[in-house]
Amino acid sequence: MSEMSEANKDLLEKYRKEVALRRKYHEQLVELKGNIRVLCRVKPVLKEDQHEEGQSVVVTTDPNNESALSVLKGQGRSHDFELDRVFHPQATQEEVFQEIEPLVTSCIDGYHVCIFAYGQTGSGKTYTMEGSTENPGINQRALKHLFSEIEDRKDMWTYTVTVSSVEIYNEVLRDLLSKDGEKLDIKINPDGTGQLHVPGLRLIEVKSFQHIKKLLAQARRNRITFGTQMNQHSSRSHALLMITVLGTDLASGAKTTGKLNLVDLAGSERVWKSGAEGERLKEAQNINRSLLALGDVIQALRGKEKHIPFRNSRLTYLLQDSLGKGNKTAMVVQVSALESNVGETMCSLKFAERVCKVELGHPTSCSHGRPGLQGLNRHAANQIHQQAITTTNNPLCPVSQLVAP
Repeated sequence: MSEMSEANKDLLEKYRKEVALRRKYHEQLVELKGNIRVLCRVKPVLKEDQHEEGQSVVVTTDPNNESALSVLKGQGRSHDFELDRVFHPQATQEEVFQEIEPLVTSCIDGYHVCIFAYGQTGSGKTYTMEGSTENPGINQRALKHLFSEIEDRKDMWTYTVTVSSVEIYNEVLRDLLSKDGEKLDIKINPDGTGQLHVPGLRLIEVKSFQHIKKLLAQARRNRITFGTQMNQHSSRSHALLMITVLGTDLASGAKTTGKLNLVDLAGSERVWKSGAEGERLKEAQNINRSLLALGDVIQALRGKEKHIPFRNSRLTYLLQDSLGKGNKTAMVVQVSALESNVGETMCSLKFAERVCKVELGHPTSCSHGRPGLQGLNRHAANQIHQQAITTTNNPLCPVSQLVAP
């Protein structure tokens, strides 16, 4: 019995080392790809989007280059963009999530992660983030992956997962998981850590993916929507789903804290085109002001400025601990392919270019003058990927190899 026990301990120790090595390779691969990833998804042309007969498609993707797309601006002129990844109109929800999945794993490993969708009203942001019953979006897929990873690690780690959800509407914070939709404020935590917190925000501990799905549905019902000429069910607020993952190593007692922010931004739109008046005009102005503040923060990060203007909007202030140096961010830029939306499409893609030049503490992957996956970085990423596969396939690794007592 003692020999079996020693054999079990030896195999378990080898397993822990293999898992630690796997985590190391995973983080190296994520950092080589870039701690900030800029993805673009082109919305397929739907009948209800074609308000005018004979509207032409002005956005094209390159089947031979998954990072490129081109926008035809008229008179034979076009503007080419190159981002981290471009999804053509027929891309599936699963294809999009495959690019996001490594960041969700990083959250479980103790990193702060922010994933958000950006684009004009009606460009498909909410579909990408929330999806439908038949085709769930990033939110559900990310949370399902999170609980799957937690299950896989249960022999070595124990995790506590808490969820909160807020809406930012006209620069006012509301709790989407509270019955009365209480208005909230952002404060500095009095514990001396300098971290931000939101007093009164409801934090709910969740034990399963099914539990969190119910909370997602509740938050969705409570979100403010209102019709505009751009979209009859336009989301007039930013919606943030915030997940905190506290991990404890069962052997060493070491602790990790990861955060995952899933953000569906309100639609950016030109006021004259949205037909906004009165209260709707105020909404549009606040939405555009907060999106501009987000752009200013990203510009400051890009310029490595000492002062980053996080406090210029509730959105950037709340996301401060996930947008700063050393954290991981993915932005999915949603664009329309139609000629009638070419102005908004160009604005969204130029914003994406700005984001694509930002470094959050490590070399990143976009072109436009920053280190990319081309050349040495691509070669190194492939090497790390192969090392990770080798580690995963190691026959000494699985816990199932443990000798039964």
